[in-house]
Amino acid sequence: MSQEAITVSVKGVMPTTNGCAVFLGDDRKTFLIYVDQSVGAAIQMCLAGVKKDRPLTHDLVGSILLGLGAQLEQVVINDVRGGTFFARIMLHMTNELGRKLVEIDARPSDSIVLALQQDCAIHVSAKVYDAVEDRTEILERVLRQQSEENPEEDDDDSA
Repeated sequence: MSQEAITVSVKGVMPTTNGCAVFLGDDRKTFLIYVDQSVGAAIQMCLAGVKKDRPLTHDLVGSILLGLGAQLEQVVINDVRGGTFFARIMLHMTNELGRKLVEIDARPSDSIVLALQQDCAIHVSAKVYDAVEDRTEILERVLRQQSEENPEEDDDDSA
């Protein structure tokens, strides 16, 4: 990659009226991306380690990559315009002809699911990171609210 990128992780997924809010960030900043309900559910399943009876679309893509001998190297959220985020998936494949790198345009939501499934890094370009508003306070408030609504989950952690 030609520009600096920051490694981020999924800090939370919250349902909204029209889909889900995915909170991404590092120790300094948290930002959010809105995704549709089905992809939000797929992200939550990956985070929870849910095993599915039948493969979902993202599982199918992962299986195709495996079958082709391609590996997901990284995901980069590389642009944001008018509140819409853009991402690139970086794949590599090595065969008898050498190593081939492929960069594919993708929705950030799909990229996040694939990265979680493949245990791959999620990056955000410095340009995007600097442009997005810090939503750490909102995430902390929502997590506090959830723990107050579900105090028995906190009790299980202390046992």
